[in-house]
Amino acid sequence: MSIIIIDYGSGNLRSVEKAFQKLGFDAAVSRDKAAISQAKGVVLPGVGSFDAALSELRKNGLEGAIEAAIAMDKPFLGICLGMQHLFETSEEGKQRGLSVLKGRVKKFNFHQTPWQNLSVPHMGWNRLLLKDNVPIFAGIENGSQVYFAHSYYAAPEDKKVIASSTDYGIEFTSAVWRGNLFGIQFHPEKSGAVGLRIIKNFGDLCLK
Repeated sequence: MSIIIIDYGSGNLRSVEKAFQKLGFDAAVSRDKAAISQAKGVVLPGVGSFDAALSELRKNGLEGAIEAAIAMDKPFLGICLGMQHLFETSEEGKQRGLSVLKGRVKKFNFHQTPWQNLSVPHMGWNRLLLKDNVPIFAGIENGSQVYFAHSYYAAPEDKKVIASSTDYGIEFTSAVWRGNLFGIQFHPEKSGAVGLRIIKNFGDLCLK
């Protein structure tokens, strides 16, 4: 199997799988550690709470498989909560994150600010402010709109890993990139043609 989408009970697994398959990629949902080890690329999607999802990962022994895949420099994509799990801590929970990237996950807090009328969670379409030469954003115009659904956002310690940002009261990190490691806060499977292009770009990296 070329691309494994890690199964830990998150709600959007099948839609991510179908998006890859629609584009002709050999992709499947699995929690089999051998399959993850043999895959050419790995996707960690996610919806739900930080602690609950991490508990499922650890209960199924998947943390080590994820760490091994990243250490082997396989193309790796964290989506939404899957991106947040790459960091050390989150204000949403008490568990330690995967700590692949230094930094923490914060909650939008617009109280006592000029943006206090903004709703949380941040839901709907918003633009990407792209950094230069990010492989999964190849062919995508700066300012392109993608679909978000989240109350928390990652705050990387190393600003060099920021691949895109988005304005929502504050300018927050909407994607990260380090080598073959990518994380995106938005949902590409719900983001129309732009999202499919991002999925295709990642899939193509897996086949190199």
